[in-house]
Amino acid sequence: MVQMTMQVPEELAKRIQPIRFWLPTILELSLVGFKSLATETATELIQFLSTDPSTQKVLDYHVSERAQARLRRLLTLNNAGLLSEAEKVELDELQRIEHIMIMLKAQLAKKMQQEE
Repeated sequence: MVQMTMQVPEELAKRIQPIRFWLPTILELSLVGFKSLATETATELIQFLSTDPSTQKVLDYHVSERAQARLRRLLTLNNAGLLSEAEKVELDELQRIEHIMIMLKAQLAKKMQQEE
């Protein structure tokens, strides 16, 4: 992992402080989200993480039923070979978001086990 240092205005630093542990995830999701209709799912996740949720809340988190239904639809279309190019991009982005959350949850679960 690479450590980065950046300068931000003092007011922004105050706002970032409570969510500092979520910044890498928030930044990655922000970059993913602006490319397609997956923006809604990324935004939903960013809004959740920006509330500085407890570890248990993150482990219990699931995206909205609407986002899950969209992912299921795209996967079904993909299996049938019927995805448009835009839908392929959206599916890739949704899968990246899902992968990020799986990795985050795995790290948090491991951390909780080590603390027991």
